[in-house]
Amino acid sequence: MRVLVAGATGVIGRQLTGLLADKGHEVIALARNPERAAASGSGVRAVRADALDADGLSAAVVRAEPEAVVNLLTAIPRKVDSRRLDRDFAATNLLRTRGTRNLVEAAKAAGVQRMVGESVAFGYRPAPDGGLRDETSPLWTTGPEQFRPVVTALRELEERTTGEGGTVLRFGHLYGPGSAFDRDGNFTQQVRKRMLPLVGEGNAVFSFVHAQDAAAAVLKALEGDQDVVRGATYNIVDDDPAPVSTWLPELSRVLGAKAPMRVPVWLVRPMIGSYGVAFMNELQGADNGLAARGLGWQPSRASWREGFAAELGASTTNR
Repeated sequence: MRVLVAGATGVIGRQLTGLLADKGHEVIALARNPERAAASGSGVRAVRADALDADGLSAAVVRAEPEAVVNLLTAIPRKVDSRRLDRDFAATNLLRTRGTRNLVEAAKAAGVQRMVGESVAFGYRPAPDGGLRDETSPLWTTGPEQFRPVVTALRELEERTTGEGGTVLRFGHLYGPGSAFDRDGNFTQQVRKRMLPLVGEGNAVFSFVHAQDAAAAVLKALEGDQDVVRGATYNIVDDDPAPVSTWLPELSRVLGAKAPMRVPVWLVRPMIGSYGVAFMNELQGADNGLAARGLGWQPSRASWREGFAAELGASTTNR
């Protein structure tokens, strides 16, 4: 299958291009920097295009003649200020709205029949029961003010993708190479320096997924029975959702860092804002049952615990 990957240089994209090539697919990496995209894996053909330039993008996609398109477009900065989430995600929100619209139209012009789009599994509205959210659960459109544009953009991306028969994958918090939880990632560095405290009770539930498992889910969606995956949405997360109060101390232990400090919400709210507080106390975990049943996907790393140990433990820090 000839697969065009938009966002091939991102955390998932770098894993996906190599995986597709290994499985015998022809890979076309769409990027504004084709040299960087070509370096993402052997056998990858890079094409220059800007997702926000509708005409240029359409011409590039039509020339590439893909049979499938994967939308992994993001522009998330290495460090995100939770007080200014709307500012730091403005470029990504634009890619998820206008960029997705342009990519969908370009794919249609090229006669593409298969499309996969990237969303997130941690944008669900908190519920009183605190249980895991499935794909029918509502998104948090009334959440903290800084988070609302992010959710609005995600919802538009999902509707445009599924509306054209594409598949939406809602990924959990990514870890692995190039992520914020990589050995030199932003979160990891903060934990090492004891700069990431437990805020309040740390009740937010995180559903993690390794970048390689995320890429494997994209492959499943591309190769799966289109009668099943067409227009479907799946949570792509591991089997071990955990509150911040569990995973943050464990991450500190794996890194050989001091245990995180615990601070009251009232003390840090002015510094981290309402979304920062929600990030630590209100985010909801996600259920991956539908992905197992409908997509035939299961994480190779069933728990972030084994994943963190393998990626970040003492035996790996000097690789």
